[in-house]
Amino acid sequence: MTPISDRLGLWLTIVTVLATVTGLAADWTGAGRLALVCWGLAYLAGGIPSALTALRALVQDRVLDIDLLMVVAALAAAAVGAPLEGAVLLALFSLSGTLEHRAMGRARRAVQALMQLRPDFALLRRGDAVVEVPSASLMPGDVVVLRPGARVPVDGVVVAGTGALDESTITGESLPVTRSPGAQVFEATVNLTGVLEVQVTRGLSDSTVARMIRLVTEAQAARAPSERFSDWFGQRYTVAVLAGALLALAVFLLLGHAFDAALYKAATLLVAASPCAVVISVPAAILSALSAAARGGVLFKGGAALETLAAVRGFAFDKTGTLTTGRAEVRRIAATGDEGQMLALLAGIEAQSEHPIAAAIRAEAAARGLAPVPAGNVTAHPSEGLTADGGLWAGNRRMVARMGADPAALAGFDEASETVVWLGQGARLLGAVAVADRPRDSSAAGLAALRRGGVQTLAMMTGDRRPVADRIGAELGLRPDEIHADLLPGDKVALIAGMAAQGRVAYVGDGVNDAAALARADVGIAMGAAGSEVALQAAGVALMSDDMTRLAEAHRLARRTARIIRQNLAFAIGAMLVLVTGALVWDLPLPLAVVGHEGGTVLVVLNGLRLLADPIRRPQPGAGKAAAMA
Repeated sequence: MTPISDRLGLWLTIVTVLATVTGLAADWTGAGRLALVCWGLAYLAGGIPSALTALRALVQDRVLDIDLLMVVAALAAAAVGAPLEGAVLLALFSLSGTLEHRAMGRARRAVQALMQLRPDFALLRRGDAVVEVPSASLMPGDVVVLRPGARVPVDGVVVAGTGALDESTITGESLPVTRSPGAQVFEATVNLTGVLEVQVTRGLSDSTVARMIRLVTEAQAARAPSERFSDWFGQRYTVAVLAGALLALAVFLLLGHAFDAALYKAATLLVAASPCAVVISVPAAILSALSAAARGGVLFKGGAALETLAAVRGFAFDKTGTLTTGRAEVRRIAATGDEGQMLALLAGIEAQSEHPIAAAIRAEAAARGLAPVPAGNVTAHPSEGLTADGGLWAGNRRMVARMGADPAALAGFDEASETVVWLGQGARLLGAVAVADRPRDSSAAGLAALRRGGVQTLAMMTGDRRPVADRIGAELGLRPDEIHADLLPGDKVALIAGMAAQGRVAYVGDGVNDAAALARADVGIAMGAAGSEVALQAAGVALMSDDMTRLAEAHRLARRTARIIRQNLAFAIGAMLVLVTGALVWDLPLPLAVVGHEGGTVLVVLNGLRLLADPIRRPQPGAGKAAAMA
């Protein structure tokens, strides 16, 4: 489409089409002079913008634009006394260009959609008063009030209140997520229930949406290898087509054709061989896929990352924080007496500890509605545990041995893969709690979906102990040979290099401590990147949520995009060969060549735009269940 404004371009297209149709009707009724006037208007409205675009490209960029081929063909038709064919050519070329531009605009409107998610105003707390202020004026440290139904104006942390938030616009989560004090919230998400007070952590220019806008803008500007090839091919092929048409004109004249007939056939060949459909085949699909992915919570850093992911057949995963929650959680409780009373006693003795295991025990007690039993004079014993008044103690096996208790009364704990906290009073054992990291609820389903999608190799890589890795891997359905433990960062890089020798490999991590592995893989993928600037910068693909099924969806979308690109190229090249053959061998009419050329261009654009409706934009039921339970 010419670089004039969208509205002016639309009006010029309408004028061109109406003038062509009116001229055809006038010619049919015998009003030849009126027909010529109408066709002349069509040449002006449809030809001048294309000619200006072609001249600008020739002068500024030193390239022959496809618009030039269309203008030359239209002028050739007029020169041989076929102004109708030239007007039809310009009308259809202008119409297809307008349709193409408006359709591709849908793919590019992802940034506008993100911008529109931002609320213009926010409720700022100033002492006991709440005032409405522009969102752009908020600074880190400010506290804003979120009422039910309000969009979050900036990134922040909940400091008061509990509510359910719809985060689908950012992370793609399908279910509301409960957020309470201490939880992070993202700009443009929606507070569904409760009144929240949120402390601003980032200004508007550094927010999650701002970073997403920058990434989507950069992604749309960064060309994929196939896009660069189609551009390179289109520029050089345009020169070849123009030269070929001139050569064909000479050949037709040598074969005894009259000049008018030879020029008409050469103009038909010029239109038939124009590479419009070939050139637009790739960007139509790439831009549509990037936009659909962004709306589904997956950010690609350009078409190159999208194309690389489509070719990936092996995935390597970091364990902690990627396949697992990265948080200590209570997995099993056993007691010699009342289980609730035992857990309340343990939560009481662990009440002042800042250790993650103590926090997990307190969280489990709170989830069961148990009030911790206060413990007095709690004393820490390094590498053993805690003691308190009344002979109460909690700790590991060394503490059990020190107190003379018998752990055989509570058998079945796997201390090799879990951390077990024993509770007792004097030499009497009261109970035990097993604490460990656990797989994300979506991890097993995500890995299974990748296998169903044709992924040949999966690998879990961790620096954790072998028993821990084996337990997590078994819960995720991984084979023993797919589980790699006790690894240093250099070991991960070596393993990825070995996988890369068998084909393209992707590494999935949190983007924080996996820099070397992310760099060595063909494409790095960061999980849960919505709140991490490091993750967004480190990887070629960023999954905004912690839902592993989003990864399988992104891989499926990338492969579907690659298939549509192949379909487009095959159709565009095939149609062009048929039209060129018709122009050379048979007397293919110029209007038929125009219809074939412009129709093919519109069809490949529409085929690419099918990706805008990809299911990745519609989160699958249950995808956000884990988050909703958080």
